[in-house]
Amino acid sequence: MNVHAIDHVNLKIPKNGIDATTTFYHDVLEFDVENRDRYEAGEKGFFSIRLTDESVIHLRPVTDFKPPSGNSFDHVAFHIEGSIDDIKARLTAHDIDIERESNPLGATGTAPAIYVRDPSGYLLEIKETGDN
Repeated sequence: MNVHAIDHVNLKIPKNGIDATTTFYHDVLEFDVENRDRYEAGEKGFFSIRLTDESVIHLRPVTDFKPPSGNSFDHVAFHIEGSIDDIKARLTAHDIDIERESNPLGATGTAPAIYVRDPSGYLLEIKETGDN
């Protein structure tokens, strides 16, 4: 089997956190939101955040949401094109706290990264493309 990429990740969010989550992923991180209208019409049990042409995060609002545990193994990591400093400036302009910075090893090698929390408490690692 030759895997090309991860197609999607499923995350639960609090049912009362839909607007905050949509604002964060769309307005702050500038990802497209897909199928929220279909979710709100009861046609789908989730809506999606489009990360790339080939990958999405499915967000499923639930009434019994339990936030992530907070340990570092409970996160989603993105690698970006461009400068991490540009992302830091955008996050700061939107009053998003940067929890930490590091140079972690990931699928694309070692590179600068920042860590922030989305409105549901998921830790996001935003990382420059690595040096392989």
